[in-house]
Amino acid sequence: MFLAPRHDEILQLAKENGRVMVEDLAARFNVTPQTIRKDLNDLCDQRLLTRIHGGALLPSGIENMEYEARRDLKAEEKHAIGRAAAELIPNKASLFINIGTTTEAVSDALMDHKDLMVITNNINVANRMRVYPAFEVIIAGGVVRGSDGGIVGEAAVDFIRQFKVDYAVIGVSAIDDDGSLFDFDLREVKVAQAIMANSRHVILVSDSSKFERSAPVRIGHVSQVDTFITDRCPSAIFRAACRDGGVRLIEACG
Repeated sequence: MFLAPRHDEILQLAKENGRVMVEDLAARFNVTPQTIRKDLNDLCDQRLLTRIHGGALLPSGIENMEYEARRDLKAEEKHAIGRAAAELIPNKASLFINIGTTTEAVSDALMDHKDLMVITNNINVANRMRVYPAFEVIIAGGVVRGSDGGIVGEAAVDFIRQFKVDYAVIGVSAIDDDGSLFDFDLREVKVAQAIMANSRHVILVSDSSKFERSAPVRIGHVSQVDTFITDRCPSAIFRAACRDGGVRLIEACG
């Protein structure tokens, strides 16, 4: 897909910040607000952005972002989150790692560990970790989702229920201030719920852009996890939900 240079830069800014605002863009590019509104409308027509009052967001609602675009979004923050999560997981542990670009960052940060048993429904994680002889990698069976290499469906749920592991590393697509956790695909949510139910310590990893997004399917509540690792937590209400639920909150970029 061809994008004009200004359109491409606007899209990159949205990926970095989660949203872009008309007045800020007009000042940045030294053009009128009307010109920027037309740019945003063009990008929204291509379903690359979603309009909000005064600006635009990366797509949310019932449509998830392209997987490669999600990997690029807040990449440095995800690396920091990954390192913080890896520090909590000792050698010789067993763990689940589910679908998501942030969970992939955790898998990258685990490469110096020894004697891990890694059970995953994420083909990307399995492919990264399988080449290391220090890891035993077990991959779930089920339907492979072409968009991101995630394995979903009842077969994956049944497979996960055969295990009880030390740690789970899970991601989500959206977070509400009240502590509710959401995703886009009911099949993926069922897998995430099974992972949480069959782990002794659940680590939720998510960058702060998820506080600005919405998704339709409820996974559960932050009180169901043990540790939440993010780059920063912008919501005082959510902090209170973590505190009330006994959830350890780690801000990796704080």
